[in-house]
Amino acid sequence: MTNSRVAEVTERIIERSRASRSDYMDKVRTARKPGASRARLSCGNIAHAYAASESQDKSVLAVDRAANLAIISSYNDMLSAHQPFQDYPEIIKHAAREAGAVAQFAGGVPAMCDGVTQGRDGMELSLFSRDLIAMATSVALSHDMFDGVICLGVCDKIVPGLLIGALAFGHLPSVFVPAGPMLTGLSNTEKVRVRQLYAQGKVGRKELLEAESQSYHSAGTCTFYGTANSNQMLMEIMGVQLPGSSFVNPGTELREQLTRAAVKQLVELTDLSASYTPLAEIIDERSLVNGIVGLLASGGSTNHAIHIIAIARAAGVIINWQDMADLSEVVPLLCRIYPNGQADVNHFQAAGGMSLLIKELLHGGLLHNNVKTILGDGGLERYCDEPFLNDASNTGSTTGGIAWRPGADVSLDKEIISDCETPFSDEGGLKLLTGNLGRSVIKVSAVKSEFRVVKAPVVIFEQQDDMQVKFDAGELEKNFIAVLRFQGPKANGMPELHKLTPILGILQDRGYKVALVTDGRMSGASGKVPAAIHLSPEALDGGPISKLRDGDVVELDANSGTLKVVSDDFLQREPASAKTSKTQGMGRELFAGFRSLVGSAEDGASIF
Repeated sequence: MTNSRVAEVTERIIERSRASRSDYMDKVRTARKPGASRARLSCGNIAHAYAASESQDKSVLAVDRAANLAIISSYNDMLSAHQPFQDYPEIIKHAAREAGAVAQFAGGVPAMCDGVTQGRDGMELSLFSRDLIAMATSVALSHDMFDGVICLGVCDKIVPGLLIGALAFGHLPSVFVPAGPMLTGLSNTEKVRVRQLYAQGKVGRKELLEAESQSYHSAGTCTFYGTANSNQMLMEIMGVQLPGSSFVNPGTELREQLTRAAVKQLVELTDLSASYTPLAEIIDERSLVNGIVGLLASGGSTNHAIHIIAIARAAGVIINWQDMADLSEVVPLLCRIYPNGQADVNHFQAAGGMSLLIKELLHGGLLHNNVKTILGDGGLERYCDEPFLNDASNTGSTTGGIAWRPGADVSLDKEIISDCETPFSDEGGLKLLTGNLGRSVIKVSAVKSEFRVVKAPVVIFEQQDDMQVKFDAGELEKNFIAVLRFQGPKANGMPELHKLTPILGILQDRGYKVALVTDGRMSGASGKVPAAIHLSPEALDGGPISKLRDGDVVELDANSGTLKVVSDDFLQREPASAKTSKTQGMGRELFAGFRSLVGSAEDGASIF
């Protein structure tokens, strides 16, 4: 039986979204034309579309009896998470031919890395890249040549952008194919220790670079549970990725066979098969609630407090932070993966992984089982199975070179994955904060209980580097709440602010009560220091954060869900103006239109 709160929130979302969802589904139905999409094109159109194809593919595309699949990829060889995609197109094309279909590389999308741009000017393009990726996905699909979509993406803004773009073509079936995490390297605890030593000047750049290189050392996703790996969890629990495919390492036989199986499954979903299942029917109110529940139970990225809202709106569904907060009250925290534990995603996978997490949440009545997935009928329960290389010793359903069999029934490491009876916390890892400063979210899964309430004077910053200057000068050896403002989507694209993390972590370790309040972001790596982020309205819109002055006393209470200035008198002040406003350089001038169009964080920080 579905948990009453989960059912209540779902019904609330359905009712709120009734008109917008109906409009979206009308658009989808209008876009659908039975049969092969290319049948609507003229001979000249089609000739252009397959002029460079291999002869065997041309002969198939020349008639209208086989599906043509679009490959949209975020491949580049600078970023470890996306480098494995280099070989995927040929694998996909071969698998499509085996299934009697054709696959064409329809387009590439940009993939920038927040890890590379952290603390740099380029980070101000990061959030906007999501909507740019959605637009690039739409451009790739606009040729109207395709009957299904294969999305190759992993990291922060890439997967949400691909999904938003694919939802604009929601009449087409779509599957997401990940690349998997790199093998475990230097422990996250040691990495953080070296970062804090560097911030204090106790080790040099050489030692820091050595530690970072041992952490991020090979092809694949970073192994901590940030936005990239939260993306993979989300796509799997929402049913647009194959069961058990999220955290299989690159370069393995299982990884390749999962890719082949995804292609063959997509062929079965197209309008040329008897099991037509468009993306629009998979991404609905119930699957989106399942995504939020998975995020809360696993302690996932705060970036999805923005991305899930934007994804939902692309499907005509209206979700807000109150929905997430209400779910968080009944969804227990079942995972301890760094930064809210010492394990990485490889350890999580070994302890039972996604199949165990989904099984436990279904058993607790916290997920909707009656949803459509890329596997068709059977609901989410089919995602309690795990893939294995298909040989004589395996039993279960078979697709290509792999078979599925039931996953673990109990956790193989209860320090990493627990159960609903003995959770790590009775509530999920994300909370809504409200008060006279506005609305914000906080990730509490990694914040110890003794640090969840901070009442202290504020110190105002407008640039991340300003905090380092004050820290080096010894001016921050005290209890305080750092307020970093003019970091919202309209001001500068809402960059992540992890440059602050080592400093605040050091001060907390020294016994000071510290916290962060910002209209910017912290993301999936939000850690042990309480951080009220995504604060709305943002400073550039004259939000209350713009009226704060040094010394104002603010109380952040993650337990009660409040964020407030002790005295309301500050609201009578004139809002401060940004002292520095850089809109030129590193491509920022090209995104002026995005800054003028973007909505608030709680509306998904989207330009659409």
